Amino acid sequence: MTSGETRSDAEIINAALEFTIPVAHRMGVRAELAEPGHAVLTVPAEGNSNHFGAIYAGVLFTVGEMLGGAISLASFDTTAYYPLVKDLQIFFRKPAKTDLRSEAFLSDDEIQRVTAEAAANGKADFQLRATVHDADGVLVAETVGTYQIRALGR
Repeated sequence: MTSGETRSDAEIINAALEFTIPVAHRMGVRAELAEPGHAVLTVPAEGNSNHFGAIYAGVLFTVGEMLGGAISLASFDTTAYYPLVKDLQIFFRKPAKTDLRSEAFLSDDEIQRVTAEAAANGKADFQLRATVHDADGVLVAETVGTYQIRALGR
């Protein structure tokens, strides 16, 4: 990177992943896109299969759950708040045998609501729905999570 260039949120997430969530780094989870209100993560099939050749359920959970952190880092002030997951449900739809792509969206209105609530209370919850597709575009899992941003030092 040359002087004056900035790193994208996805690049920052990928650079930090090895130290912040080592198990996800070992799985090969990568942020493809992280911008306000939108995040996309991927994970390879290689090295992540179970005893019958499908992707291990924990890998699907991880690539779905981590979207909450990725979207938080891209949508909220990281000098003031950190994200955490409070609850997550996963709905397995089909066995996956190829690389995976997870995706989630958060509306501008919801980002503004969460930002205002966190400024007033030091923390704010939000719900995030995500999808996980295989390399052929088949829906293999969906997640519904409750996440929170919390003021640093709390």
